[in-house]
Amino acid sequence: MNRARVLTPAVALVLVAAVVAFFVATSGGSTKTAMANGAPSPAISVVQTSLGPTLVGANGRTLYLFEGDKPNRSTLSSAGLAIWPAFTSTQKPQAGSGAAAGEIGMIAGSGQVTYHGHPLYYYVGDQKPAQTTGQGLNEFGALWYVLSPRGNAVVGAPKSTRSSGAGAGQSSNAGGSSYGY
Repeated sequence: MNRARVLTPAVALVLVAAVVAFFVATSGGSTKTAMANGAPSPAISVVQTSLGPTLVGANGRTLYLFEGDKPNRSTLSSAGLAIWPAFTSTQKPQAGSGAAAGEIGMIAGSGQVTYHGHPLYYYVGDQKPAQTTGQGLNEFGALWYVLSPRGNAVVGAPKSTRSSGAGAGQSSNAGGSSYGY
């Protein structure tokens, strides 16, 4: 068999992630594009999902927190951002239905939006509004969770136990966020 024609699972995963990230970026996943076109400020809202009331951003897409982050500071690698694109904006988003305006912030210099101090991310595996397929994943060194309207990690009912290797063997913090709020 010709070795040049065989893709390893890791290479295939990277290629799929790159293609998905491209489609997310070109399909309105970035609020920076909307802002440049004069669209209204993006909003953070709350919708009912299979995990209960959950924060969503642009187009009803579920927002996640990364337990490896620090308060108001993202620690996710560029490889991680290809799978978990940051929710960014050129201005502070508005609080939509069910969200608390006082909990919304931004990380200076990056434009990444925060809620209750948690940097926010989308998951490229979520293709429809209110999907939560990233819930409980252990990727890039820590666990990923959707957020409740109060800004806490919803740690119940993880959908998957797969890991990216970097965080293999880590366990869930049943008390919520690993950085204590």
